[in-house]
Amino acid sequence: MLDIKLFRDQPDIVRKALKDRGEDLSPIEKVIELDGQRRTLIQEAETLKAERNIVNKEIPKTKDRNEREAKIAAMRAVGERISSLDNMLRNVQGELDEVMSTIPNIPDDRTPFGLSEEDNVFEEPVGEVLRFDFEPKPHWELGLELGIINFEQGAKMTGSRFYVMSGAGARLQRALISWMLDLHTRQGYTEKYPPFMVRSETLFGAGQLPKFADNLYKDHEEDLWMVPTAEVPLTGIHMNEILDEASLPLYYTAYTPCFRREKMSAGRDVRGIKRGHQFDKVEMYIYSKPEESNAMLEKMVSDAEQTCRELGLRYRKGILCTGDLGFGSSITYDIEVWAPGCGEWLEVSSISNVTDFQARRSGIRYKPEGGGRTEFVHTLNGSGLGLPRTVIAVLENFQQADGSVLVPEVLRYWMGGIEVIRPE
Repeated sequence: MLDIKLFRDQPDIVRKALKDRGEDLSPIEKVIELDGQRRTLIQEAETLKAERNIVNKEIPKTKDRNEREAKIAAMRAVGERISSLDNMLRNVQGELDEVMSTIPNIPDDRTPFGLSEEDNVFEEPVGEVLRFDFEPKPHWELGLELGIINFEQGAKMTGSRFYVMSGAGARLQRALISWMLDLHTRQGYTEKYPPFMVRSETLFGAGQLPKFADNLYKDHEEDLWMVPTAEVPLTGIHMNEILDEASLPLYYTAYTPCFRREKMSAGRDVRGIKRGHQFDKVEMYIYSKPEESNAMLEKMVSDAEQTCRELGLRYRKGILCTGDLGFGSSITYDIEVWAPGCGEWLEVSSISNVTDFQARRSGIRYKPEGGGRTEFVHTLNGSGLGLPRTVIAVLENFQQADGSVLVPEVLRYWMGGIEVIRPE
C-alpha cells in the first residue's frame, strides 16, 4: 500500500506510475476525494471534542440553573454530532482503505517503460550453447518415454493441468528442492517451513487480496486460503511487529507447494508441466532497511543466477517493463533458462524489490538504534528456483541420444547416487 502523503503532496507521481503501468487513473482521484472528506470530518470532530471538554469543565462551576441546563443540553447535541461524525469517519476510512488497497506500487526509476512483456529488456544469455547431434525432445515426450511423468493419472484424479511424477522423476523434483534449500542456506538464508494455508489478513498484507482473489483457492468453511507462493507466509511471519534495526537484514528461504487458479487455454504454452494449478517452488525473502534494499536486490539476483550456473543451465536475465510489473513490485528481474526441447526460454525466477508496499499493508516496522520514530522495512522476494520449469530445463538440457537423462552433478547426492535416469 502506498503512503497517503503521496496522494496529498505528490499526486502526479502516482498518476504517472499508474499511467506507465497501463492502469486506470480514477482510483487516484477517489483517494484524494475520500482523504479530503476524512480530514474534514476529523477536524470538525476534534473541534467539537475540544469545545465539549471546555464546557464540561464549566458546567460544575455554573451557578445559574437555567444556564447550566442549557449547557448540558448543548453538549448533549454536541455529543450526538460527534457520534455521527465518528460513524461517518469509519465509513469514509473503510472506503478509503478499500480503494488504496487496489492501487499498485510505484515503479522504480530503473524500470523501463513498456506496455507488455514484449517490452521487457534482456541481457545476453550466460552459459554454454548446447549442441545436440540429434533432435532434442520436449519434456512431455521424455517424461512419458522414461515413465516418470503420467498426465493421465493426474487428470483422472483431479483434472486437466495435473500430473503424477514417479520414480526417478519424483526423486528429481525432491532433489532439486533439497539442494536449492541447502544452497540458499549457504548463501546466508535461514530456512523456514511455513504453513501452506493462511488467513485473509496474511494474503492482504502480502498484496494478494483483494487484487487476486479469483486466482486463489479458499476453504469456504474457514478463513483459510492455500498459499499461491511462499512469499505470502514469509511476509506474514513478522506481520504487525516492530523489529530491531540491529536484526536487519533478515534472510529467509522456504519451500512450499503453490496453488493458483490460472486461466489457461489449449495450445503450445500449456503443453506438459510448464503451467499448472499446483506446483512447487523454493523462495528467497529478505527484510531490509530502506537504504539497503537495492543492495539486497542485487544479492538476491546473484543468488538466483548462482543456482542456474551450478545446475549447468544456460540462462538470461531481464528487467520487466512497467506494463509487465507485478502489483506490489517497484522493480523486477526475471531469470529465464533455455529449454531446447520446447525451444523457448522459461522463467524460473522473478526477483522483486517491493520497497515498503507490503510492510505498510502488514504493519512491519523497525526501531532505529539511535532512537526516533519507527520506520517501515523494505521487503524483497525471489524464486530460487521455481519448479516444475527447472525440472523441464534439466530434462531437456541433459537428455541423451538414447532417451536417457544425465543427472546434474550437484543433485546426485540427493538422487541417492543416481547419475542417469533411464526408462523404468
